[in-house]
Amino acid sequence: MTANKWNLGPMLNAYPDSVGGRLGDIVALLKREELRDAFRSFYILPSVFNTDLDRGFSIIDYELSETLASPEDIRDLRGLGIDLAMDLVLNHISVLSPQFQDLLDKGEASAYRDFFIDWNRFWAGCGTMTAEEYLQPDEEWIRGMFFRKAGLPLLMVRFPDGRDVPYWNTFYQEVRYAAPEPLDLVRSLGMQYGTACALAALLGPQLAEGLTPAQLDFGPWEAKREAVTGYLEDHRRYLGQMDLNVKSPKVREYYRETLQKLADYGVSVVRLDAFAYASKEPGRHNFLNEPETWELLAEVEAMAAPLGLTLLPEIHASYGEGTYALLAEKGYPVYDFFLPGLVIDAFERQSGVMLQKWGEEIVSRGIAAVNMLGCHDGIPLLDLKGLLPEEDIRRLIDTVVGRGGFVKDLHGAKNVYYQVNATYFSALGEDERRLLLARAIQLFMPGKPQIWYLDLFAGVNDHEAMRRAGPGGHKEINRTNLSPAAVEAGLMRDVVKDQLALLRLRNSCPGFAGDAAVTFHTEGSRLSISWATTAGRAKLEADLADASFTAAALDAAGRETFRMVRGG
Repeated sequence: MTANKWNLGPMLNAYPDSVGGRLGDIVALLKREELRDAFRSFYILPSVFNTDLDRGFSIIDYELSETLASPEDIRDLRGLGIDLAMDLVLNHISVLSPQFQDLLDKGEASAYRDFFIDWNRFWAGCGTMTAEEYLQPDEEWIRGMFFRKAGLPLLMVRFPDGRDVPYWNTFYQEVRYAAPEPLDLVRSLGMQYGTACALAALLGPQLAEGLTPAQLDFGPWEAKREAVTGYLEDHRRYLGQMDLNVKSPKVREYYRETLQKLADYGVSVVRLDAFAYASKEPGRHNFLNEPETWELLAEVEAMAAPLGLTLLPEIHASYGEGTYALLAEKGYPVYDFFLPGLVIDAFERQSGVMLQKWGEEIVSRGIAAVNMLGCHDGIPLLDLKGLLPEEDIRRLIDTVVGRGGFVKDLHGAKNVYYQVNATYFSALGEDERRLLLARAIQLFMPGKPQIWYLDLFAGVNDHEAMRRAGPGGHKEINRTNLSPAAVEAGLMRDVVKDQLALLRLRNSCPGFAGDAAVTFHTEGSRLSISWATTAGRAKLEADLADASFTAAALDAAGRETFRMVRGG
């Protein structure tokens, strides 16, 4: 792995349209004097590609989105000396992808017949065929399986020969039936024009309400049900993300081609989204299956290494499960999903003991971590299981929810979802002193700091955006797109200016190096973190009770090159 060679400078994290509306607007922001030398890297979320759903994570192909980005934007970022991080989604692609559309058009004759996971072939010999023509796996095979949604994760796909074939679909799916046009019914079914007009007028409003063909009321035209229902099913349309068959040679080639495209963009870090779902076997948990997940990861690594790409696997698992340690032992960098909750916990307890414990573990294990406070998904708190007592985690969840955050229930169960949706500023009670100290702690923790753009600007919970997004739109609480006016106003705020000063310190002080000696000390509500190399030193001394702190840096000769004192 190359993680030990990557730069430890701060990494901006944003959608291409998070500031101003296009990636070029973020490039312009990064060129401003206020942000000079603040960032060394930029993780651009995948709506920068040709995507449809899930704010970019349903990828049609890896071409740049014409509405959001241009090749010139990418070149400008590289010209600023900013490394790029982008996603490779291992588990799925959009139903609008060329591969899935070819399957819909050609069915059995498609070259991509096995690019996706045929549910019935996967479960052959493990269940009973239902009247709907999909296999219901026997209980012994699915008892321990993890599903992201209620019911079986499959989508019935209509082939050109009229058969419905079930395919594996872990995440989002939607089936749409368009209201028939009278002329289409005439041409396709040989129907009289007047009858076609009457049926179109009768069925159109019902379909608009979301009824399926089987639920339609045909009124006096019941005799036409079979023919019209068949027509509607043949012309149904899909939205969603279809799971890839990682055993298919074509999928491996797809991975290889995508990695090459990312390398051509100038990417240095490839975030592997949903990689733990990709390897599937009957009767297994089908989340982080072993050894198949690691075998797949090793294959992708073998493709990425010659291109100079570092893989960053993204996975949420509790501390107690030890997945983070296993990833580190295998040489991969690790997302530090524990730090966001530990920082909030430290303020609530007025103690840095758990921060020290975790920081010292990172150092002693030699973990190459990417840490964060907020991000596009939410604040992970259930990841802390095994590191904090259950009652403390519940207390943290209740605290963030009490400050306007939102918890999505999974399958109707309370407090089992691993994220609490809130801006980090709101999660801290919208206290600017705490936000600034939280940023300082993050920047002094070992690892590479990832900075969510909205946290940098002290963004607050956006409940109106949640309401606009409707059901399932809870994550929009922390995804407010900033207008140019909002950016200008933000850059005038002391909490933003001070964060940028700390980012420049993290980016420029030679004490923040991969070979630095990092030490921690806690006493009561006080916490100190020090970095030291032969080229320089940096130290943070903080009091979690009142959020006061001093951050300072010295050069090799012991001369002070930076000092920030806040509060106290």
